[in-house]
Amino acid sequence: MIHLGALPGTPKNKLRIAQITKKAVEEATLLREEGVDAIMIENMHDRPYLNREVGPEVVAGMTAVAVEIKKEIQLPAGIQILAGANKAALAVALATGLSFIRVEGFVFGHMADEGWINSDAGDLLRYRKQIGAEHIPILTDIKKKHSSHALTSDISLEETAKAAEFFLSDGLIVTGKSTGEKAEVGDVAKVKKNTKLPVIIGSGVDQYNIHEYWDFADAFIVGSFFKKGGYWENNVDRERVKNFMQKINQLRT
Repeated sequence: MIHLGALPGTPKNKLRIAQITKKAVEEATLLREEGVDAIMIENMHDRPYLNREVGPEVVAGMTAVAVEIKKEIQLPAGIQILAGANKAALAVALATGLSFIRVEGFVFGHMADEGWINSDAGDLLRYRKQIGAEHIPILTDIKKKHSSHALTSDISLEETAKAAEFFLSDGLIVTGKSTGEKAEVGDVAKVKKNTKLPVIIGSGVDQYNIHEYWDFADAFIVGSFFKKGGYWENNVDRERVKNFMQKINQLRT
């Protein structure tokens, strides 16, 4: 995961698009050099996030970054636009040739930091059909982090996974309760047992715990651990990436 600098128009913005893009390409290059399999861009620094609808300046900014990353980095690349701006992410992916998107609020509404988020599987998949983007997989968070699921507390994680599969998700993302917090291994195992879809760990993965998930997950999204001190706001630390990928290669063999 590449956390883009705060985009123009957002409260923490300090850099021009060209500067944001340059740093993103540098981080993507580092990740490629150390052997990661894919990258994803996300507007993590745009806090506080908007609910579903982001401005055209955000869509334009992320499009500009995605174009340069695709030009420079020959790896599969994806995108997530916070918070829950799933149609915008799909449009950017189609326009720039990205390989997948990560979405929140696909099935079952929940209370997020930004307020109530309705499920959007029906609208999103119809939009994907309308714009001719059916070749772009939609990877969906279930019982996502930074959210309250009190209204669906009687619906288990496994049942949520089944619902997402029934509603035509292309992959399921399981997380801890917040950024950098690990997912429960037992939860991941239950989801894997109850779905035919790829299962992805979406938070808290590091070189010390990845072996716990290895038999139950098909992919891992790593953001915080790759940063200096393991904190998401810091710059990417090459040594951390190198050590992590050494562990991955050990597990693969």
